[in-house]
Amino acid sequence: MKNYLPFLFALGTALCWGLYGPTLGKARLADADLSPFKPYVGIGFAYLVIAIAGGMIGMWYKGDSFSPSGASGLWGLAAGTLGALGAFSLTLCMFSGGARIPHAVMPVVFGGAVTITAIYTVLTSGGRLHASPMLWLGIVGMLISIVIITMNTPHAPPASSTQSTQSTPSTPSGPEAGPAP
Repeated sequence: MKNYLPFLFALGTALCWGLYGPTLGKARLADADLSPFKPYVGIGFAYLVIAIAGGMIGMWYKGDSFSPSGASGLWGLAAGTLGALGAFSLTLCMFSGGARIPHAVMPVVFGGAVTITAIYTVLTSGGRLHASPMLWLGIVGMLISIVIITMNTPHAPPASSTQSTQSTPSTPSGPEAGPAP
């Protein structure tokens, strides 16, 4: 393989999307009493600005027309819709308790995504592609990996238990405690 650039960009995507869930969880917990849709609107603004600016720069660089019409524009709209619906679904996930467990949510999201991509590819091939038994073994392996990763990712205890242990120290502190032994 001569061109490693696609894999470099794929790793960049993995880095950004791997941090996406924990960052969204922090956004949700920052204003837990407010609407979960405030972070979602922020996501929308970021997508809009980066997609339009990056797309326009890329189109200019490649010498493309700035017309969004045609099949590629429609497929792009479909892909963007799926991406936005996925972000919306993840926002709802974080709103319903996932913000406290992004270490458990994100392996399901990304393990599920690669599994769906593989199955979609086989099913939409019109019979031209056949799944190797190794694909099904890989899917089972992915499910096992999701469980292993989720169960073993270190994470901080919930904020309420941290606060309760801090409010009842086992040894006195401060000037009234006297000198250390």
